[in-house]
Amino acid sequence: MGVEIERKFLLANDGWRSLVERSERMAQGYLVNAAAIAAGQAKCSVRVRIAGDTAWLNIKSATLGIERHEFEYAIPLADAEHLLHELSDGVLEKIRHHVMLDGAHFEIDEFLGDNAGLFVAEVELASVDAAYPRPDWLGIEVSEQTRYYNVNLIGRPYATWSAAEREGKEDTAC
Repeated sequence: MGVEIERKFLLANDGWRSLVERSERMAQGYLVNAAAIAAGQAKCSVRVRIAGDTAWLNIKSATLGIERHEFEYAIPLADAEHLLHELSDGVLEKIRHHVMLDGAHFEIDEFLGDNAGLFVAEVELASVDAAYPRPDWLGIEVSEQTRYYNVNLIGRPYATWSAAEREGKEDTAC
């Protein structure tokens, strides 16, 4: 069974930029959206993601926290494009930067469009209590703040957040 253990952080500074090994532009949308999850009508999000000429369908449990069930499957690019443009409630675009540091793989998402200005670092772990490096560019942890979940950024983008929300200080309902 697929399980993802992931911590999310805001960034304190741009020190990570010199460590980027590669970057890729991504577009993604959700077939089961945040509103259905919030209303208790869905137990998972269903995402379609395209990066270059590769596409995936992802199913992730709608539970709060750093450990969630996750399943991901490669799908034909043409199918992904159709799902994204015809069946999703919107498209989220971002550039994912890959940083390796002391054996840990950080994925730093630089969001675009209505989410421009938002940067989130994620690190996947082998266990909930696994150690990971904490470089000075890693800011406050926002793993349990639902507004930072990608599924919520389509209906309530970063451009609409208050200054306190942007700093991770205020948790409001999405």
